[in-house]
Amino acid sequence: MDFLEDLFGLKGKTAIVTGGAGAIGTVMSEALLQAGAGVVIWSRTQASIDQALDRLRQVIPDPDRVWGIQVDTGDEPAVEEALERSAAPWGPPEILVNGVGGNLGKAALTETDMQQFEKVLRLNLLAGLMIPTKVLAAYWIRLDIKGCIINLTSMASYNPLSGVWGYDAAKAGVLNLTTGVANELAPYGIRVNAIAPGFFLGKQNRALLVDEATGAYTPRGKAVIAHTPFGRFGETRELMGTTLFLASSKASGFVTGISLPVDGGYLAHNI
Repeated sequence: MDFLEDLFGLKGKTAIVTGGAGAIGTVMSEALLQAGAGVVIWSRTQASIDQALDRLRQVIPDPDRVWGIQVDTGDEPAVEEALERSAAPWGPPEILVNGVGGNLGKAALTETDMQQFEKVLRLNLLAGLMIPTKVLAAYWIRLDIKGCIINLTSMASYNPLSGVWGYDAAKAGVLNLTTGVANELAPYGIRVNAIAPGFFLGKQNRALLVDEATGAYTPRGKAVIAHTPFGRFGETRELMGTTLFLASSKASGFVTGISLPVDGGYLAHNI
């Protein structure tokens, strides 16, 4: 156990998890907490923060190691203020998980709502990556901190999903920017990687994949399962190990610029 704790332990580290009240953000926060880190959840609504804190404080022995800050990560001055508040209790954060993102609808190309398309781009690229990354990177460079950033890419980063044009474009951008930012920040010792979750049932996609009345897979849900060699949807806890690997400088100190799929073989599917 000493070896594992030395390799993956995060005691003394502080992590910011944006979108930390969502299904994936909460489980990534739990992984960081279980490894000994302090975690600051950033979310737009206090209600979602309170719900996440209630859950997380039930699974860790020291509830004071997790707290929340209400902030819109698409607002740069607000992010700068939230960073200062995050540093106050435990010292400068060294880990950033960019978990803000999502989709807002599905439509044929010719019926695409362009305002909605732009909103999805802003959600995933500005709020979900560029603004928090810019603010934290400047902060780390100024203080000579060798920080770690974990973005969330998607299956759509590699292969477009039908009818979700803004999400496809945004997640392809997240993959591209993960590589680009990793290259720029490497001279400062800052690592930038991503996790690419396959299909995990959550609030945003459950109705799209599972019929709420019958519990059976929808046609889209059946198509996803048919394309996934493991033949099932992922369980969010299956993201914990990848989170700790990328967050630990001892486990992945020479790893930067990658997107690591956790997808049940979705990207390996062939016919």
